[in-house]
Amino acid sequence: MSYDLSIVIPVYNEEHRIGKTLTELAVFCRAYAGSTEVIVVDDGSLDRTVEIVQGFAPQFSAFHCLSNGHNQGKGAVVRQGMLAATGDQVLMTDADLSSPLSGLTKLKEAMAEGAAIVIGSRAMPGSEILVRQPRFRELFGKTFNLLVRLLYLPYLRDTQCGFKLFTREAAQDAFSRQRLIGMVFDVEVLYIAKKRGYRLKEVPVVWINSPETRFHATWKNAWQVLRDLISIGFLHRSENRR
Repeated sequence: MSYDLSIVIPVYNEEHRIGKTLTELAVFCRAYAGSTEVIVVDDGSLDRTVEIVQGFAPQFSAFHCLSNGHNQGKGAVVRQGMLAATGDQVLMTDADLSSPLSGLTKLKEAMAEGAAIVIGSRAMPGSEILVRQPRFRELFGKTFNLLVRLLYLPYLRDTQCGFKLFTREAAQDAFSRQRLIGMVFDVEVLYIAKKRGYRLKEVPVVWINSPETRFHATWKNAWQVLRDLISIGFLHRSENRR
């Protein structure tokens, strides 16, 4: 069965907040004008995350919990969920709903105007940052975004916000070619999509930083991120347009 909208949520050790997220999501899906499916992909959680997630299944008409036996990385489970999605449009969003689901309206409007991938952006005029990240992580993010613009995606201001809407065609095409599983996977997927000829567009979003984020900026992480970022150009140097 095909749905109007698939919502993909990666989770890892989220027992303290996933219940609130799924409650909000159930309310959203009941009010949504079209048909929806929800795909929660667990990255080998060691706590009660999967048990809590499975307990929410009766609240959704179409609900899937994909559980992995070991931790692979966010990029791996997002890819798994995006490739499993059957909706005409596929939304990826974080387990903490840092960008509220109400922001989907702006993403859908941009897609109606012809974009195949719409990226929620915290860096565009009109975005609202209600709770900011720690200063070092903000600096890390700005430096990362500068490198992304210099190397691959010069017109995008924020590739890392976890609130993105894809057409099913674009999601299947880009994620099936994804190779990286760390935090740089977003850049890789968007770079693939650009090279394949899909139209990308950013829209401003409301964003609330979560203190329970799974990524903590350190100098060790910085070297790992730089390595993965540089590798994108080599991994996809021969990528062709559709």
